Amino acid sequence: MPLKFELGPGRMIGGSNPCFIIAEIGQNHQGDFEIAKKMIKMAKDCGADCAKFQKSELEYKFNKRALERPYNSKHSWGKTYGDHKRHLEFSHEQYRELQKYAKEVGIFFTASGMDEMAVEFLDDLDVPFFKVASCDANNFPCLELTAKKGRPMVISSGMQSIATMRRVYQTVKEHNQNFTILQCTSAYPLDPEDVNLRVIAEYQKEFPDIPIGYSGHERGISITVAAVAMGAKVVERHVTLDKSWKGNDHEASLEPSELTELVRAIRLVERAQGTGIKQMLPCEKACHDKLGKSVVAKVAIPKGTVLSMDMLGVKVGEPKGVSPEDMGQLVGKAVTEDVEEDGSITPHMVDGYNNKG
Repeated sequence: MPLKFELGPGRMIGGSNPCFIIAEIGQNHQGDFEIAKKMIKMAKDCGADCAKFQKSELEYKFNKRALERPYNSKHSWGKTYGDHKRHLEFSHEQYRELQKYAKEVGIFFTASGMDEMAVEFLDDLDVPFFKVASCDANNFPCLELTAKKGRPMVISSGMQSIATMRRVYQTVKEHNQNFTILQCTSAYPLDPEDVNLRVIAEYQKEFPDIPIGYSGHERGISITVAAVAMGAKVVERHVTLDKSWKGNDHEASLEPSELTELVRAIRLVERAQGTGIKQMLPCEKACHDKLGKSVVAKVAIPKGTVLSMDMLGVKVGEPKGVSPEDMGQLVGKAVTEDVEEDGSITPHMVDGYNNKG
């Protein structure tokens, strides 16, 4: 069985535990602190397990030229990329306030640490787990630093190869047993042809001792629900209050009604997955009693006759007789009473029949 561990206090993932649902707020809050709080409450109200942000210490994530380059996109919040990113970045104190609010609301709160200094801050903030974004999955110095902190980890794998992910697994495993890898394709929005859900099964084979999950950027909820049916133990989806807002992520995000429906559909699929043991269930008894077939006599069979296969047929009979699957056990055995043509052959009519129930 896949490894199970506590991703947040009192919340286990893996095995038969419910899928852990991360509402990725990211920077869809538009740099507005009050909108950020509304989105935390929305994530809780919709049934998500965790509200997640993205934390950067910009001078550690970007070099000087990257911050100074002009940014003329329709999604821009400033004349340069640095101005744009500064508009969207909350302060340490604001993060502490958001964390406090999430605790009041009753939802886990964390963030992707987008650079080493952000990881240090999030560790100081005492987040329940670290999220490693796809862009840092192959950033091995930061990955090792994060793993050594000892907190559970959720690692997205967009833009990476299986060879890189094997190295990710080995690097993290050396320092930290409690982590999960998410299949992810880094495109916004993501076309169904590029989702590649079969990677979930490949990860399950490659890394059988950790839970595997899915981070989706597609439109709608169907593909994420399918990921859960394939065994994803953690799912992450971007969320928004309005898809028409400025920002690259909104189009690939779920509005509240969609997030609510995603949570409902995931919980429904989990109920439907069952135990994997195939047997007739109590709920099937009524159908079996009405339509289940049994062995009947093709001809009249006098008492004492030794049964042969040509005497036997299968029909919906009244009363219920021997099950068709046990028909071969009747051959060569004698009936202990007369059986009329088309009559049911019941277990007590056959001498030496071993009724399996």
